Amino acid sequence: MNKTELISAVAEKSGLSKVDAKKALDATLEVIAGEVKKGEKVVLVGFGTFSVSERSARQGINPRTKEAIKIPAKKTAKFKAGAELSNL
Repeated sequence: MNKTELISAVAEKSGLSKVDAKKALDATLEVIAGEVKKGEKVVLVGFGTFSVSERSARQGINPRTKEAIKIPAKKTAKFKAGAELSNL
């Protein structure tokens, strides 16, 4: 399912127009992304949790040259499925 199909499904299920469903979905995704970027956790009970995970710096190997390289630390977005998604 892509974003357009999701918007259509939300519009049909909720009785909203596709324009209103698109606005609602875009606003929801914008708020979730904004909170995660700030380092906050977003918990949707039964669905899942969006959070930030920190990866520490580490050594790696360039597969082409076989040289050791340093991979810098970085933050990544993480999603953990809730109970309703875990029990499929």
